[in-house]
Amino acid sequence: MDASLSTLSKCERLALSTNSIEKIANLNGLKSLKILSLARNNIKSLTGLEAVGETLEELWISYNAVEKLKGINVLKKIKVLYMSNNAVKDWGEFGKLGELPLLVELVFVGNPLEEKHSAEGDWRDLTAKKLTKLKKLDGLPIIRQEEDED
Repeated sequence: MDASLSTLSKCERLALSTNSIEKIANLNGLKSLKILSLARNNIKSLTGLEAVGETLEELWISYNAVEKLKGINVLKKIKVLYMSNNAVKDWGEFGKLGELPLLVELVFVGNPLEEKHSAEGDWRDLTAKKLTKLKKLDGLPIIRQEEDED
C-alpha cells in the first residue's frame, strides 16, 4: 500500500480490492476513513489498522489469506466485517471478534472454522453465543431466543 494514501485525509471510502496487496500499511493520513475494502488481495495479517481504529466502521477483507485476527481489536467503531474465504480455523482467533464492541454484521463463510461447524450443524448457534451483539451472520439475521424470566 503506497505512502501517497496518506494524502487522502477526507476520504471516507477506499476500495483497494484485487491489487495483490500483501500487508496493510500507510493508513496514517486517512483521518475520515469509514469503509475500507481490501478484498481479493494477498493479505495474511490484520496488523496495520491502528491508524484507522477510531473511524473505520466497515472492513471488507474477503478472499485473502488471513488466519490470525491479531490487531482486529484496534477497530473500536467497526460495525460490519466481511471476511469470507480466509483461513481462520480456530475459536481462539475467532474469539478476538468479541473485543469489537459495535460489531453487528459478520460474513465469515468459507473460513475453515465456519466450514467445519456448518457441516456439524452448530455454526450459527456457537457464533451467536460468542458474539452476543451480532445481528446478522453470513447474510442472515440472528434470531435470539428470549430468556424466560420468572
